[in-house]
Amino acid sequence: MPAASRTLLLTGAAGGIGTLMRGLLPAYGYALRLFDATPIEGEPTAVTADLGDKHALREAVEGVDAIVHLAGISLEAPFEKILRSNIEGTYNLYEAAREEGVRRIVHASSSHAIGFAPLPRPGGAPLPVETPHRPDTFYGLSKAFGEDLAQLYWDRDGLETVSVRIGECAMEPSTVRTLALWLSPGDAARLFDAALTAPRVGHTVVFGSSDNTRLGWDLSSARALGYVPQDDSEQYAQKLLAEHGEPTPGDPEHDFLGGVFCTDPPQWPY
Repeated sequence: MPAASRTLLLTGAAGGIGTLMRGLLPAYGYALRLFDATPIEGEPTAVTADLGDKHALREAVEGVDAIVHLAGISLEAPFEKILRSNIEGTYNLYEAAREEGVRRIVHASSSHAIGFAPLPRPGGAPLPVETPHRPDTFYGLSKAFGEDLAQLYWDRDGLETVSVRIGECAMEPSTVRTLALWLSPGDAARLFDAALTAPRVGHTVVFGSSDNTRLGWDLSSARALGYVPQDDSEQYAQKLLAEHGEPTPGDPEHDFLGGVFCTDPPQWPY
């Protein structure tokens, strides 16, 4: 992105991660254009529409330099809802970006695109970013679709994407399992900025987490973009272990990257 032109469309701007990024990304020099189906209090210029409104989406995309795409359903839901929001909605976004000549998207993928992969153990071999899709839910399936859609738009149209398989982005991790996957808000902003400014990314898939002591997946593709994580979930470990104890073999929280998303029905929060 040119240094003098950094207008960024932030979809899902009223959501959990979107709200955090509204406060953090401007410090990196971005002028934000906000998009969400939920009205954003105090932001009269935000576009209030869902991803099915192609006209509103096209207007929101017009003139921006890049997009951070966080919009969509962020937990398991009936397939019809996932289809409309996460699958058709992401397609609509990519079509609008292609038609308006946007050259870079940062796409919020998820660890749930490979949720049935074994949860890595501290000290073991890190889970490679090349791990094949093993979605644990319709939600995870939609994130696998988003990655493949991004690959298509790069190969066919030259539209670059960094797909960030976010572990858990929150002020602090919620479970013992997510001590390995936690992405602090500050590190999320650092990772998104690196993904927006790195040269020649094509379609790059990265794992999105902080530099956690219990980290079990490979951050090398994220670091290659210029990402330098600064936070570690270990400061929360004692509290979580006291509350929940260590997961044991046979427990999805122990066995699978997707944790309780790998149960039927999937449980929430994860």
